Amino acid sequence: MRVLVVEDDPGIGGGIMAALRNAGHAADLFTTLSAAWTALNVESFDVMLLDLGLPDGDGLELLTRLRRQPAPAPEATTGAQPDMPVLIMTARDGVSDRIAGLDSGADDYIVKPFDADEMLARLRAMTRRAAGRSRPEIEYGALRIDPAARQVLRDGQPVALGAKEFALLMALMQERPRVMSKARLESALYGFGDALESNAIEVHVHHLRRKLGDGLIRTVRGVGYFIPEEPA
Repeated sequence: MRVLVVEDDPGIGGGIMAALRNAGHAADLFTTLSAAWTALNVESFDVMLLDLGLPDGDGLELLTRLRRQPAPAPEATTGAQPDMPVLIMTARDGVSDRIAGLDSGADDYIVKPFDADEMLARLRAMTRRAAGRSRPEIEYGALRIDPAARQVLRDGQPVALGAKEFALLMALMQERPRVMSKARLESALYGFGDALESNAIEVHVHHLRRKLGDGLIRTVRGVGYFIPEEPA
């Protein structure tokens, strides 16, 4: 999962980034509304963590602007996604503040200081709802995937996956049966500052096929990869 973090406090921002990366997520940190808006329009993110008190304005301004943005064309790989899940994180703990945030389009609201595990659980819940799932676990043929524990079982037996392998599996599983291009998968797995080998996606796909079966991930030559809607 690719996370956009908008937070101007270095200590809080650093802690959030560490928690996200330790959980296997790609994440990018921006400290102003203008920088975050630019990032939203040049890259693709799955979810946003949004502070409200920022140097160049209120985070609700960014949220309102995002929700009013027209949806990009289906074939677009970048561009602000108006339906992106957004978690507000702020020290404003009044009922009226929470109501204003939710009515402005936020999917959830967490008050500082907060526990990193609670933040990660709220992110999982938001992305699960966005994907139209109510159950926390994903069952697909012989596979059972637990996003919270980052565990994969195949025929009841645990399968050890690397962080990027698990992230790739989740990206394809959540988008199935849509074909995801190599560029889109790179965007989902790597932040702006992450080192990226030119064949990284191909290597991860190869490893997943070896561990989970050749028939799981399909290739559309010259386009990308996908997982069928239903298992074979």
